[in-house]
Amino acid sequence: MLGTDPLRRSQPNNRWTGLRLDAVQGGSLSSADSRLDVSAWARVSLATMNELPGVHRAGLALPEGGGRRLRFTATERTSQERVEWCYIDAYDDVPLTTAIRTGAPVCGALKQLAARYPDFVQRQLGTTTVAVAAIPLVAASRTIGGYVLFFEQGQEFDALQRLELTRVGEDLGGELRLAQRVRADPPTDTSDERPSPGATVAVLDVAADPAAVSAARKFLRRTLKDWGIDDETTDTAVLCLSELVTNALIHARTACAIRAVLDGSALTVTVRDGGSPGAASTVPLDDPLRVHGRGLQLVDSLVTRWRSQRDSVGTTVWFVLES
Repeated sequence: MLGTDPLRRSQPNNRWTGLRLDAVQGGSLSSADSRLDVSAWARVSLATMNELPGVHRAGLALPEGGGRRLRFTATERTSQERVEWCYIDAYDDVPLTTAIRTGAPVCGALKQLAARYPDFVQRQLGTTTVAVAAIPLVAASRTIGGYVLFFEQGQEFDALQRLELTRVGEDLGGELRLAQRVRADPPTDTSDERPSPGATVAVLDVAADPAAVSAARKFLRRTLKDWGIDDETTDTAVLCLSELVTNALIHARTACAIRAVLDGSALTVTVRDGGSPGAASTVPLDDPLRVHGRGLQLVDSLVTRWRSQRDSVGTTVWFVLES
């Protein structure tokens, strides 16, 4: 949870010390009895960052479509009622996309950034911006987005300030992961799940045969093409499904059932196996030596949210992608 120490900057050298974000509206970004969804997280985070010393504008970017594009919002796109998002190319040559791709901060005065980002710096002319800091959002040691601050006062960006900015990225990343998991889990028994009115559903039974992974991939790709899902989202969904089906076949050693549900802009894909409680189809994410655990780390990095649930007759794993 984000700390509650006040923001303060020593004078006269512009150094930030003891930096911690504290939500300016509604208390802390998360609490034991109330979690924010992603839009609320973005609204509170942007309002809070705009209160940092010397900052006049802030922005947030979250990867989508397998990391090829970013969902972006900024201070001027938010209000009490809504958060307005737009899409930007993840390979646009701007500090924020570089920070997300490399996992390293990009900080400097405009004149220092001009050689590397001439178009970006040109767009800042005529504004009050004199310096920019683009910082990765990090959760469980993985980059899951980024934030950018536009300063109207000169900054040193020394080692201490960069460290504090990095810690803010870690705090925000942890809160984002909580926000992405706010929505209720789908029912464990996918065969009896009733989709909401207007939702589209497709199901497939997968044999207990490693060769069946290919059939599962083809099924989902064909289904999403029929539903008009874009290629980037389809590629991400098929890759994640492949990991989940492979886990089910290897660990549970039984057949499994796939269910895909398109409900508005949310695509939910569920894999249900018939394994015993002693043969879970998921493994701890913090074990770097488990190959299929790394596969689940890949899923975690690509989807909006995912979760697994075991019961007396098997394991259900599901993920959601939102456009």
